[in-house]
Amino acid sequence: MADFTVSLSDEKAGAPWGENARLSFTETGAVIHLAQDSDSERAIAQAARKLDGLNLPAVTLTGDWQKEQQWAFALSFTRARHPGAITWADNDDQAQLAQEYAALVFTRQLVNDTPEDLSPETLAQRAAQWVKSLGQDKVSFTMTVGEALKDAGWVGIYNVGRGSERPPAMLELDYNPTGNADAPVDAVLVGKGITFDSGGYSIKSSEGMLDMKCDMGGAATVTGALGLAITQGINKRIKLILCCAENLISGHAYKLGDVLTYKNGVTVEVVNTDAEGRLVLADGLMAATETGAPLIIDAATLTGAAMVALGSDYHAVFSKDDSAREQMLNAAKLENERFWPLPLEAFHADRCPSAFADTANSRPMKGGGGGGASNAAGFLSRFVNPQGKGWVHLDLAAAYHGGATAEMPVGATAKGIRAIARMLHDFKA
Repeated sequence: MADFTVSLSDEKAGAPWGENARLSFTETGAVIHLAQDSDSERAIAQAARKLDGLNLPAVTLTGDWQKEQQWAFALSFTRARHPGAITWADNDDQAQLAQEYAALVFTRQLVNDTPEDLSPETLAQRAAQWVKSLGQDKVSFTMTVGEALKDAGWVGIYNVGRGSERPPAMLELDYNPTGNADAPVDAVLVGKGITFDSGGYSIKSSEGMLDMKCDMGGAATVTGALGLAITQGINKRIKLILCCAENLISGHAYKLGDVLTYKNGVTVEVVNTDAEGRLVLADGLMAATETGAPLIIDAATLTGAAMVALGSDYHAVFSKDDSAREQMLNAAKLENERFWPLPLEAFHADRCPSAFADTANSRPMKGGGGGGASNAAGFLSRFVNPQGKGWVHLDLAAAYHGGATAEMPVGATAKGIRAIARMLHDFKA
């Protein structure tokens, strides 16, 4: 069978295809017409969705394609189920695109997997094994599982996950290309790995629960970013911490009114068991801070408030460190990924008050009330250094689409992996 080719043209499509047609077809494939579009990547994305709807097993990009044009095609063409293969245009971008695409496919497949097949332990194991396959003997890791989390003092991950028969897990992975066990840690990536989120006793509606297999999107995104950085040849010591749990209801589940005491002494009243992501991330951020790394990036599908603010087009960026925030935004801009800053001030740490603890994990109202994404970031700020130096929090509003759009397939997007990988390469304290 001959390859189905896809090429670009600056000319309008022929009259039979329609006045404003983006696509026309030839004997061997399709042509994407960019004549009337100032935003060529958006036009390519929309055309790629239409081609993806044909369930093509493979396509070959031919002719004159820029790198970002090929990437736009790949983001939109790669459907969740049985994605078609892509052969890149014959130019100097092939090797780089192959690296990025491998990380994209891994990240999307992990997020799109069923919650039955992806237990907390399985998530940690699959992430570790994939990074190990790339970094070989430069990668080592440990997992703390179930009751061992309680014994180690990781109360957030333990309590959120103890309602499930499948135990919670914390992955601590070390990519150390120096070979020196005493080498300083250059960066730590922390990911929220809630493999299914029922909301706990603050139970979600059926509709709200349907897509909650995606609540480990933060863990998948930072893992994909680290894997990409490794294939790009990064020569820095980087640690990966995944905070993995199922948030389910049972006689052993954590409850509203519980007070958790964290390793750093902070006490937290649980006023909403569906604000569980920040509870598990708190453990990961403390573990990251203990390394002394000058850069900590955490990523999480954390709040609906971030999606209300930004829709599903942008990831929200929070930091008390102006330099770190600007470097993260610049990395995203250079990688053509949409990140946008939202406010985080010292006072946000006090926006979830409690009469029974130092803080609550949310506010006892729908969605946590106004400014919920900033308040969640403020909660997390209690678990890094007091000034928040070198810490960047990403609320991944654009990580998953519950339905296909004109530009994106249903399911995981993997947006953010390129920007985070670049931040690992370029960050300067």
